[in-house]
Amino acid sequence: MTVLDSRTQPTEAEPRPAAAPDGQAAAAIMIRDPEARLAALFDPGTVRLLTPHDDSGALAACGQIGGMPAVSFASDPKVQGGAMSTAGCAAIVAAYDEAIAQGAPVIGLWHSGGARLREGVESLHAVGMVFAAMTRASGVVPQISVVLGAAAGGAAYGPALTDVVILSEHGRIFVTGPDVVRSVTGEDVDMARLGGPEPHSRRSGVVHVVVPTDFDAIERARELALLLGDQGDIDMAAGHPGTGQDGAPDLAGLLPDSPRRAYDVKPVIGALLDSPGIELHPRWAPNVVTLLGRMAGRTVGVIANNPLRLGGCLDSTSAEKAARFVRMCDAFGVPLVVLVDVPGYLPGVGQEWDGVVRRGAKLLHAFAEATVPRITLVMRKSYGGAYIAMNSRALGATRVFAWPGAEIAVMGPVAAVRILHRRTLADVPPEKLHEVEADLAAEHQREAGGLDRAHALGVVDEVIEPSKTWEAIVQAIADAPQRRGHHGNIPL
Repeated sequence: MTVLDSRTQPTEAEPRPAAAPDGQAAAAIMIRDPEARLAALFDPGTVRLLTPHDDSGALAACGQIGGMPAVSFASDPKVQGGAMSTAGCAAIVAAYDEAIAQGAPVIGLWHSGGARLREGVESLHAVGMVFAAMTRASGVVPQISVVLGAAAGGAAYGPALTDVVILSEHGRIFVTGPDVVRSVTGEDVDMARLGGPEPHSRRSGVVHVVVPTDFDAIERARELALLLGDQGDIDMAAGHPGTGQDGAPDLAGLLPDSPRRAYDVKPVIGALLDSPGIELHPRWAPNVVTLLGRMAGRTVGVIANNPLRLGGCLDSTSAEKAARFVRMCDAFGVPLVVLVDVPGYLPGVGQEWDGVVRRGAKLLHAFAEATVPRITLVMRKSYGGAYIAMNSRALGATRVFAWPGAEIAVMGPVAAVRILHRRTLADVPPEKLHEVEADLAAEHQREAGGLDRAHALGVVDEVIEPSKTWEAIVQAIADAPQRRGHHGNIPL
């Protein structure tokens, strides 16, 4: 049985501390020793070195995480700043070969200045072999990168090729350092502004998760490895943790009474999950939430429009973010739960020039290609091209649910009548314009069909009460064939 097919949620042989360690363990991590970092990652007493701890600049090992087999490698910043030598690159490739052979997650602990200068083109070739190994493993086993210091040059592109990148607050990722940037371009920038948590978590999208300390980063890697590598089975009998019985608490109260008011979708997500999940890219394109967690014991990926940001509109960046997440979940067989409240794509010259057509097409392709169970819930509205893009029936959604009163249309009814009846409305006195628009909008809704028409056509399977949401989604996942895609996870 491979790790990805495991059907039990593991328990650890020995309890681990919930907060950062103190004493000897903390000191070991602070002195940047790769063996100490590997020991912090794996369950106590399970570490087995795959390569010798020498002057190669990297160390590979295997062990267990929460009782699950896993493989890791760690840069050695004490040797030439962790520069990637031919032997060090061979150690990383050995870790990948072992991970693929075991079907186990591979976690890279990065702290390296890139290719070793003294070895010249030989080290460049070796770094390229590392990239080839990562690409070979893409979509086969989960790859998680933890950046614990500077990761420059080839050590920047290494994490970028993996599925999830975790950065501690003092981690740095850049192709060329501040001195080179200053000498070539004249730009005066420090390491934090060039490649720290702020630019990479908010602007570039390179980093998925930012945490305060090295220990937190390693703990988060353990959690993600278990979510992706040991996904568990649906256990309907356990019920929702908020009630102790089938069905979640009524979710309607988490939305404002007025359909025009914005709200944060994250409490809705939290009410559906067994426990708080791990959000990826929380600060990059926050108008879409992408999160890994568990429902009824089973790992799921959640994608949700967030009306608190840009009114929940899709834009070029959020479409790209969501597309990458869909492909990652599909590659590893993680079912998708898609929560929809979207007024459409964000209009504007900036969006068109930023490639909203090209990048939006990535999301269409990702959902249409996906084979995992994927359940859609329309909570308030789903308009236009964004309706199609958010895992519609046309793209192969497994099940599509909607709450009563949800709207499905080419656009909002008022916006629609302003186009369809613009000549009529031009002749209406200003004091009666709102009333006439409202009447025409109601008539348009009746004629266009909306939710009733969508249900009749079968593009919405069932209209469910908010209180039945958890049960409906979990049952739909349990009933669906458990598949996974056969493709890599290219960094879109």
